[in-house]
Amino acid sequence: MRLGTIIPRRDGGNAADKPTVISLGQVWMDVMLDVDDMPQAGDFAMTSHTKPTPGGSYRTLDAASRMGVRAQHAGVIGDGVWATAIRMLLRRNGIDHIGENLDGEDSGFRLVFQDEEGRKTYIAHYGAEANGDEHTFDAINPPHGAVVHIGGNTLMNQTAAGLDAFIRRAGNDPRKRDWTLVLNSTNALNQVSDKMIEDLVLARPIWSCNRQEAGTLADRLGVHIDESSTMTVGGGFDKSMKLLCDELGNALRAPLVVRAGSRGAWVRQPGGQVEHIEGFPTKAVHTRSAGACHTGVMCAMLAKGWSLTDAVRIANAAASLAIKNSDYGVPACPSYRETMALLEAQ
Repeated sequence: MRLGTIIPRRDGGNAADKPTVISLGQVWMDVMLDVDDMPQAGDFAMTSHTKPTPGGSYRTLDAASRMGVRAQHAGVIGDGVWATAIRMLLRRNGIDHIGENLDGEDSGFRLVFQDEEGRKTYIAHYGAEANGDEHTFDAINPPHGAVVHIGGNTLMNQTAAGLDAFIRRAGNDPRKRDWTLVLNSTNALNQVSDKMIEDLVLARPIWSCNRQEAGTLADRLGVHIDESSTMTVGGGFDKSMKLLCDELGNALRAPLVVRAGSRGAWVRQPGGQVEHIEGFPTKAVHTRSAGACHTGVMCAMLAKGWSLTDAVRIANAAASLAIKNSDYGVPACPSYRETMALLEAQ
């Protein structure tokens, strides 16, 4: 597969100049529990398998790290059993913690029940990661060429105050930043304040989302998508995706990436045409999305100097490999070498 020419900017020849991805997202622990059926109130159930695994923005940072860039977690980590596990996993996988530490409160966790049909039920307890304030990200000063990732989970709790302060400090003109801002949207935008939505739109980050999240964002912004033309002969999924990206991209006035699983992703630059970046059809071995892998790889490639189009193309390849490989039901992001080998084989 043909890629564009990499921008000869920052490929890590010097340790101090290593491409960097910083996440302002949140990290908690997921406790995966396989059950035959979810018990009714008062009933008892046995689990056939239990696996604690890091969730939230950890998967995005892990994917970025596997691409050979410096990955840094800027979120809050607490003090307790789950926080200790998170710190250990970050260190083990080469991810630096550059954010605040909150003593006296543990990091959060989720219980994730999966039944025989693959349906998941979640019970969440938020911890230190959700209890930041307006000063949480004051010490975060992205180096030249870095990519700063914002996880959608950071938009919905007390830590959002610190994120909003960071966004306002970043300003509304991306051309005046010497670093790149990437935002993962969320389906829970009804829990995000109007002020936060306004500040995010004004900051004009690269928006990365799946089709459902893009639809939720369009609804929240009052963008009407007239899909009547896609219901005719000659209409269909591709035309619907193009229309969604065009209308939403016009409203955002910012780069937009909308993922669609094995179909790849649709990319729209401000004022430009929507481009479909084909995916790599593969057989999934689990039901969890590889969206975090896709976003992390895209961020890493942008930090290395690739164009947005090529960064998405490389991320499509990595996500297809992640879907094919499972670490206890969680998509396992491949290495940089594995990802590029798949691209070269096409």
